Amino acid sequence: MNVLLMATNRLTTPYPVYPIGLDYVAGAIPPLHKVDIIDLCFDGYEPEKIEARIKAFTPDIVGLSLRNVDTSDSINAQSFIDQYKNIISMVRRATHAPIVLGGSAFSIFPEQFMQALDADYGIVGDGERLTQLLAALEKGDDVSSLPGIIVQGKKMKGNFSLWEGPITRTFDKGRPYLNYYLKNGGILNLQTKRGCPFKCIYCTYPLIDGSSLRCFEPESVGRMARELQDAGAKFIYITDSSFNADVAHSIAVAEAFVRHGVSIPWGGFFTPRHLPTDYFRRMADSGLTHVEFGTDALCDATLSSYHKPFRLEQVFESHRMAGEAGLFVAHYLIIGGPGESEQTLGETLDNAEKLDRSVLFFFFRMRIYPGTFLHTIAMNENNPEYNDVFSRQVFYQTDPLWNDTMVRTVRERSHGRSNWVTGSGGENMEKVISRMYSRGRTGPLWEKLIQ
Repeated sequence: MNVLLMATNRLTTPYPVYPIGLDYVAGAIPPLHKVDIIDLCFDGYEPEKIEARIKAFTPDIVGLSLRNVDTSDSINAQSFIDQYKNIISMVRRATHAPIVLGGSAFSIFPEQFMQALDADYGIVGDGERLTQLLAALEKGDDVSSLPGIIVQGKKMKGNFSLWEGPITRTFDKGRPYLNYYLKNGGILNLQTKRGCPFKCIYCTYPLIDGSSLRCFEPESVGRMARELQDAGAKFIYITDSSFNADVAHSIAVAEAFVRHGVSIPWGGFFTPRHLPTDYFRRMADSGLTHVEFGTDALCDATLSSYHKPFRLEQVFESHRMAGEAGLFVAHYLIIGGPGESEQTLGETLDNAEKLDRSVLFFFFRMRIYPGTFLHTIAMNENNPEYNDVFSRQVFYQTDPLWNDTMVRTVRERSHGRSNWVTGSGGENMEKVISRMYSRGRTGPLWEKLIQ
């Protein structure tokens, strides 16, 4: 079969993201099938050009990866559902091949996307399940009985289950879109495990990857990191929900980087938890330069409300250790979730002043996604605003009047400091970073904001 995979993400804020998910899907497809990949972030949305390419390939099946439902940013809100509808229409004009939806956004809203986009099939969770779908279609079997597969017009059978087959990434440095990412930041991404054991009230990672960790063999991760480096990467971003969710595994991966001669800088998300005293020093020795903490709040009462697996003391300790190791540090904070008040926000801002030499990214209110504990909280409040969290971006509300003052309060406290950033930064941030990339700068670049 001719299998066409399409990465539909076109968002480039804060920087273009290499479509790593399709590397894994392509790696799972048996060689008896012919695979091609279209990346709309690289190719752009030029319908005539894309349709011509689809027709030339004559696909027997088309898989669309839906990365984001929306920006999840109340300041820079943008939904991508209409973009996906346009892409589906373009594909339908070019081929009669069945369309399969997958990706993180689809796994959060599978039945809603099936209805909204009128696709033929959908895959919830690991995209490697496409191989099972291909085999069943070739044999003429009933695919609706397959775990994690949705068929148009039918409910998915069974509950979410993890893929138990091999997980193999096929990184092809001959793909035409690779140079786009090398020239626009030089960032290529790497996954060291799937799943998240933490229970943060808003998070969808457990819904997408499962709530138990599936750690990849460190040597294979080290080899892949070196392969990315040899392909021209100038920075590696680790896509794990939390790189140090399994401390021992993260140390083993860092040691594998050293053994395989990985010499370019890397970064990722970390959890500010109890760590060995030399942890960040060892990470720095393996090339770590950028630490992004999913801190969310700097107030123990709020951290408890958010179900975070740490408290303020651990935040300051992790921050100190990372700083002493010479690393760039950023903290992501969510203002206005359940339990937030003027008092808790005041405590968070007071403690933010104590985080020296770091960047603080402030996001306001929590995006409500089904299947999360936040969704349960919201539905128990009987607010009609929460009835439809798919077709529009719905954020949790504390006091509506208080919501109106949160952004102003943070901006007033920032005193114009560039290292206090509200939201993702929007178009202005994208233009600045794009300009720096055009001048040869590489990496995330948020470290340039540190004061």
